[in-house]
Amino acid sequence: AGIITYGAKLVEKYGLKQISTGDLFRKAIKEETKFGVIAKYFISFGYLVPDDFTIQMIQEYLEENINTEEFKNGFILDGFPRTIIQARKLADICSMFNFKIDAVINLDIPEDVLVKRLSGRRTCADCGKSYHIVYNPPKKEGVCDVCGGELILRDDDKAETVKKRLDVYHEQTAPLIAHYKEAGSLHEIDGTQDIKVVFEEIKSILG
Repeated sequence: AGIITYGAKLVEKYGLKQISTGDLFRKAIKEETKFGVIAKYFISFGYLVPDDFTIQMIQEYLEENINTEEFKNGFILDGFPRTIIQARKLADICSMFNFKIDAVINLDIPEDVLVKRLSGRRTCADCGKSYHIVYNPPKKEGVCDVCGGELILRDDDKAETVKKRLDVYHEQTAPLIAHYKEAGSLHEIDGTQDIKVVFEEIKSILG
């Protein structure tokens, strides 16, 4: 299970808003917006969307939504920041919208386990709900429990793309661990543990 799974649990437990850059980009791709056209190319090959576009998308999203009711209890950032540049810009965004980062959680999972988990994910083509063929299967194979839509293997969850994403992670995202550790906000959790154990550790961090 990844941050998507735990994010959903935290949304239910604390009434937080989950902001997924992946979901925002997929919506943009479907609607063929300026961000969607750019993101489609990079995501399909396992690359990160360039920092400037990702930052701009997050900032515009917050400008439109941060004062709404669903944000009153706080929010979770899923998939952002992914680079040092994004992390530094996030600090500026915090000041701009007057919020602070309470915790940065790193789920530590060996690469071979991660490839297996990600390549087993399936996503509803209609509503976007995520499943896993082993860890969180739908009631009916290939069919979404929520809306009955078709479950698909996204291009960015295919094994070869996942391996490319891991290469990009080591190059661009791994340095974030040292960055947030130095800032004193990093919490590392063994992500191979049972979902219930990991969630209890996350709850203890958030208090």
